[in-house]
Parts: sequence; C-alpha cells; structure tokens
Amino acid sequence: MDQTSKIYVAGHRGLVGSAIVRSLIAKGYSNILTRSHSELDLTDQIATRLFFENEKPDFVFLAAAKVGGIVANNSFPAEFIRENLNIQTNVIDSAYRSGVTRLLFLGSSCIYPKLASQPLKEEYLLTGPLEPTNRPYALAKIAGIEMCWSYNRQYGTQFLAAMPTNLYGPEDNFDLNSSHVLPALIRKFHEAKMQGEEVVTVWGTGTPRREFLYSEDAADACLFLMNLPDKEFHFLIGTGPVDGASFQPPIINVGCGEDISIGDLALLVKEVVGFPGQIEFDLAKPDGTPRKLLDVSKITSLKWQPKTSLSVGISKVYSYFLEKY
Repeated sequence: MDQTSKIYVAGHRGLVGSAIVRSLIAKGYSNILTRSHSELDLTDQIATRLFFENEKPDFVFLAAAKVGGIVANNSFPAEFIRENLNIQTNVIDSAYRSGVTRLLFLGSSCIYPKLASQPLKEEYLLTGPLEPTNRPYALAKIAGIEMCWSYNRQYGTQFLAAMPTNLYGPEDNFDLNSSHVLPALIRKFHEAKMQGEEVVTVWGTGTPRREFLYSEDAADACLFLMNLPDKEFHFLIGTGPVDGASFQPPIINVGCGEDISIGDLALLVKEVVGFPGQIEFDLAKPDGTPRKLLDVSKITSLKWQPKTSLSVGISKVYSYFLEKY
C-alpha cells in the first residue's frame, strides 16, 4: 500500500477495525474508506456490490463480523452463522469483482479443533471437532478462509486470512451478556469495587488457558501483512496446484505466543482494577476449550512481534473503560 491507496476498512467501529484505522492514520495513509452499518449493510448483497463498484478500493481489511463470548454464541447461534456468512461472502465476492489488489480477512483462533495439540499450527485446520459453544461462528470463519483460497486459485486474487488470538483493547465490548472474558472481568471487578462487594464470581474452573493480544498490536500485524513484498505474500496465499507442496490454506496466525490461565488472568485484572476482595469460581458455568495457544512461528519468521505486555494492555483498557463508562 502507498500513502494514497484507497483502503477500505470494513467494521471500522469494532475492536480491531478501529485499531486498524488508527494505525493507518498514524502511518500517514490519507485515503481511508469507511462506512457505518446504517450507511452500508454488508449482509445486503446488492448494496455491498454497488458500494464496491462505485468506490473501487485498492485494499480491503475485512474486520466486520458478528462477535461475542460464550453466552452470546450459545444464545444466538443462527445469527452468528448467518450474519458472518453473509458479510464475508458479499465483501469477498465484491472485492474480486471490483478488482481489489489485496484483501485481508480477519478470522479467529476458534477455527481450530477443540482438542488439537498445542500450540495451534495453521495446518491443524479441519483436523478435528470444533468447540461446540462457538461452532456456528467458527464454521462461518472457516468458510471465509475457504472462499479466499478458492478465489485465489480460480481467479488469481490476493486474499489472505489472518487468525488472531483473543483480542482486547479500546472499543471493546463490556456487556456482561455478550462480551469476551477479559472485558467482562474488567467490568465485574470495577463494579464490585465501586459497590463495596467482597467477592467477584468468575465463570468456570479458572483452569482453561487463553492467549491475549492487544488490539493495537493486532492492527500493526494487519498492516505489516498487507504490506509484505509480493514474494512473501504470494507464499502465504496458497495458489499452488492441488497435489503440490504449496497447497495450503491462505492463513496465518497472529498472536503473542504466550498464554495464561483464566484464574491468573482474574488475579491480574483484580490487581489492575484495585479490587480488595476475593475471587470465587462458578463451577456450574462452562469452561469452553481447555487451551488455545497459537503457534506464531510463521509470522515471527517474517520479523513481526507484538509490543504490548498483558499487564500494560489491561491497564490501558481499564483507563479506556473508566473514561468511556
């Protein structure tokens, strides 16, 4: 991408999309294209196609998606698979039809099998059963990967899928009914502190392990990948023959390569927030996948690494939470 390339960020108000926009602006990109949901409904095929025909972006970051934690995924499985399939299908196909140079599709580490060996390598895709609580969402993201791969092979497009680990940061969702674990913990501990409560209850056993990446680091990785030289980018997008060694999905993991137990995460959030009470675990609530740690050797071999430690990132998010809420 050069400084004047027309760059469309789909989902620019979300956690990672907003971070991508901030990163683009900070790096001097001046032709950034965004649309709110009220301005453009990406589940509408005709509207999405007309948008691409009229605007003709050069590069696309596909960060738009319906996302949520265990409660939301369990409560609204139909919405999670339907809306995500519609969004990514419309954007990917329209990007091809309008001649987009490169597209980066944001997936999720939940695409990997529930009981896969750790850390999770890109080649583990479709090698075992998924975690049931978020299977509809995961299947939609897997379909998006397959669509990028198929368009690359048939039409010569340059569509890459990045699989970030659990993200957190500014513009996160702090709704206890639909948020992910880290923002939910921040809100729980803060409200308990403000109300003078003695105990905060955390779902599950506290033993599952998760990897977390600050959204600004994820955005930095997205720009890094989009700006790779042709040789490295073409190697990642999987355009080789079906029976050839290069026949691999166009995916790359994005994470920090370190994980933490939910119990230890709760202790860290407790310390940052300054909650003086105790932590209890609700064993009746689900744990989800026992462990999700990404193998990030592929992206680190390209000379990219995150910059923000978990404790620093949580402090930044708590400051954001206090300012906004």
